[in-house]
Amino acid sequence: MELEAIPGVGAKTAAALRELDDPLATVESGDVAAIARAPGVNEARAARIARGAIRRRHDDAGRVLATDRAREVYRSAIDLLRERTVTDYAAKRLETFYPSASASRIDEAQSFVAAAMERDPDPTVREALAGVEPLADPPTVRVRDRCLASGDAETLARAEAAVPELSVETVEDARDITELARSYATVIVLDEAFAGLDVEGDVHVRPDALETPAETVPERLLAFFAANRDRLEAAATVHEAAAATGTPVSPDGDPAADIDRLRDALSRLDDDGTIVGDAELERLTAAVDDLDAAVSTAESVADDRLREAIRERDVTIEGTDFLSLVEQGARVDSLLDRELADEYDAAMARAREHLADALRLEPEEAELADRVFGDDPSFPVDHDETAVSRLRTELAAARDRRAARLKAELASDLGDLREPVEALVRDALELDVELAIAAFTRDFDCVMPAVVDPGESGESAVGGDGSAADRDSPGFRIEGGRSPLLDVDFADVEAIDYAVSGATLLSGVNSGGKTSTLDLVALVVVLAQMGMPVPAESATVERFEEIHYYAKSQGTLDAGAFEATLRDFGDLVEGADGRLVLVDELESITEPGASAKIIAGILEALDGQNATAVFVSHLAREIRAAADFDVAVDGIEAEGLVDGELRVNRSPRKGHLARSTPELIVEKLAGDRDTDFYAELLEKF
Repeated sequence: MELEAIPGVGAKTAAALRELDDPLATVESGDVAAIARAPGVNEARAARIARGAIRRRHDDAGRVLATDRAREVYRSAIDLLRERTVTDYAAKRLETFYPSASASRIDEAQSFVAAAMERDPDPTVREALAGVEPLADPPTVRVRDRCLASGDAETLARAEAAVPELSVETVEDARDITELARSYATVIVLDEAFAGLDVEGDVHVRPDALETPAETVPERLLAFFAANRDRLEAAATVHEAAAATGTPVSPDGDPAADIDRLRDALSRLDDDGTIVGDAELERLTAAVDDLDAAVSTAESVADDRLREAIRERDVTIEGTDFLSLVEQGARVDSLLDRELADEYDAAMARAREHLADALRLEPEEAELADRVFGDDPSFPVDHDETAVSRLRTELAAARDRRAARLKAELASDLGDLREPVEALVRDALELDVELAIAAFTRDFDCVMPAVVDPGESGESAVGGDGSAADRDSPGFRIEGGRSPLLDVDFADVEAIDYAVSGATLLSGVNSGGKTSTLDLVALVVVLAQMGMPVPAESATVERFEEIHYYAKSQGTLDAGAFEATLRDFGDLVEGADGRLVLVDELESITEPGASAKIIAGILEALDGQNATAVFVSHLAREIRAAADFDVAVDGIEAEGLVDGELRVNRSPRKGHLARSTPELIVEKLAGDRDTDFYAELLEKF
């Protein structure tokens, strides 16, 4: 599959995706975090790309959500799920679930969701998830103590592209390489022609250096782990917390990466990608950093020794006068050499000893340090800057070589963890998706619905609990359904049972729950075709090609809007097979007499097709009278008035025309008052 074949992926986006290591596999995996690592692709965009790849894989080009209200219900469903996520990743990842008309996509989603429903959304695990984020690619690290060298133009070009962290130098012969060795701590020669080269300095001939970046530039891998330290630690904590609850993240119980080994490696790495915890490297680093201060202090030590010796020495001139002359700049080298040779040697020895001790120099390094203070007498004591520079160069080179070796060793240890930690973090992020679904399931008492093919008998449909769904024809059946979209506590929502096959009118009293019933039906169907659990005791849903939900109009439409609405319904009834149509009080768009005729005509068109429709209307009698077929009517029946309040059975009663609120009030008055007026008025209903 070409990237441009994915819905929503154009040439520009495809070019960005090709920057990924394995773009097609990454996109098809649905890993939103991995897709978002493409240049210029954020997580929201990555979720749309992943959703497009899913559609392509399942040949799912249709759009189930056909109206604004249907899309609003889907957004409400997604929001309920997203509210239960901890990470931004999981919130975006849930966007890859959408109502589908593809049986294979629904099956795929249900398989993932069914496993997620078994999860325990333990607070400890959810708290640990707060620190988990997708892994980030750190900026390119510039390494200045090492270079690549080649005499081949093509190799040079490949080196610049493959290893941007290092300088790439052109060489023609051994002399060029020797010059580079004076400027860099390490020179890596890429041409095999230089094999066996014997030059001074740390020079390596490695034709395979570009194929082994962890050895050539270990800083790249170390920078990755350093930049992602907190994310990796958080992911490790999630795995440990989940295992402690008895529900490990990975199916086999073991995290993708060895957590103890990972933490040990991270403990040897500073936040800036440098090595920590190595005493020798710390000694060399401190020696380079403290060299100038140590030399200055050593000079002071020698000066103090000579001052004391001069004060106490019995020479031809008084010691204080001699000291005064010295401090005024008089030549003293011959006097020191003649009168204070032993004291001067002792002072120099003290200075050299202090310098070696202060910098904790090794014997071979101390030999270089001895040259910092020469044997020629002077006061105040002066150092040899050339010797200091040589010592600094040697110490810095030793530091860089040790750092490079330690980096290479740590990179080797971490190299085997690079892919496992990707999986470690991805599994933790996916766990957040699963726990959100599990929390949704528990919060709203959800079950996995049975989704059946159009025309399939419910007896052959298997629900999420493994029981056969009891339905003889397509449509939907909801038992014990409760809507979480109502503006009341979910615990206070009354459960309803409702099933529809074909075109049906839903009648009922005002405020009896007709609109809420439509919302519940829409929500159950949307969730079911997303592959998600539904808020019901059981449910069976036909796999609808489209969901058309029309909300109640806010008032009578003008002529232009009325015509546009009729055009919408004209298009709706053309080829309505496999559609779910939910309409809330269409009669409000125009005068009641005309509305009844229009609704009757729409129902007649739908009746001749394999569509499921529920029309909420207060004009059920008028619509039945206008229709040329026996329109099915269900009713949300009010059981009566109690203290002026309606008592309603929220579950629609099949084949029943519900009484209106005015009829109930007249009935109550007819019973309460002994007059013929109310009895005669009641007979007119």
